[in-house]
Amino acid sequence: MASDDTKSVRLSFDDNDILLLLCGQHNVNLAKIEKTLDVSIDSFGNELRIKGDAEQTKTAGDVIQRLFKQLATDPDPKSTASGPLIDDILRLVEYGHDLTKSPVQEQVFAATWRKKIFARTKGQSEYFNLMRKNEVVFGLGPAGTGKTYMAVAMAVDHLKAKKVEKLILSRPAVEAGERLGFLPGDMKEKVDPYLRPLYDALYDMMPADKVERMIANGEIEIAPLAFMRGRTLSNAFVIIDEAQNTTSIQMKMVLTRLGQDSRMVITGDLSQVDLPSNQLSGLADATARLRDIEGVGIYRLTGEDVVRHPIVARILKAYDSD
Repeated sequence: MASDDTKSVRLSFDDNDILLLLCGQHNVNLAKIEKTLDVSIDSFGNELRIKGDAEQTKTAGDVIQRLFKQLATDPDPKSTASGPLIDDILRLVEYGHDLTKSPVQEQVFAATWRKKIFARTKGQSEYFNLMRKNEVVFGLGPAGTGKTYMAVAMAVDHLKAKKVEKLILSRPAVEAGERLGFLPGDMKEKVDPYLRPLYDALYDMMPADKVERMIANGEIEIAPLAFMRGRTLSNAFVIIDEAQNTTSIQMKMVLTRLGQDSRMVITGDLSQVDLPSNQLSGLADATARLRDIEGVGIYRLTGEDVVRHPIVARILKAYDSD
């Protein structure tokens, strides 16, 4: 790296193919860095010149070097470059992380039929590790942190590796009241809209025909929470999603369903409870009661772990400021 002056930095790269991927189609990645860090970036052959405030210029240089390094060592850089990598790196900048040290443990991932699901934030790495070590895990956090998606990834990983015989995916339906009788159609048609996020995650990780076949033969079961009562869930990976909308009685019921050789992940966002204001969320109650129980892990993802569109993190910040 050579510095022209305090507000100009020139970077040279030894691989033009990787540099093209870094810049993005029509320099879209460079434009995103320019907008986020308020700098200007010009390209000249195998060089990039960054101009702007001295501190922002240095940060932009660190972002570009980190991006180049990750693409250069990636087995499929084209796919990575077209994904959310640049947003992930810029998010690290926003939260003050040192870009020379990755907060993400790159060996932490879940293997599914379609792809490997890697942790994209430090929080997600720790959440993944907690799911591997504990029989029961509570994953709490705001929208967009990947708490449900990663739980499904870990469940599919266990099913693929034959560590369990079936997946059971459930959530409270219709604002925790489960008033399904008022909806048209048979039970599947009543329930499906409320379980759509779980279906979406499965189809992202498994071929559609495999998902449908496994649902048909019972290896994957998707049902409302009320269907758990009276059962013993053995040799299964169980996910309870949107658990902030369970009552304390419902939460106790579902936790005591866990049978031999099974694991359970309970996810929810305590800032979005739909229960009546005088009723305690079963998720809040359970995490308070069980925080010191052996075999139970509790992890709270934060705005730093939001992996949706970057604006989601900014929206959450605005709401949290109250």
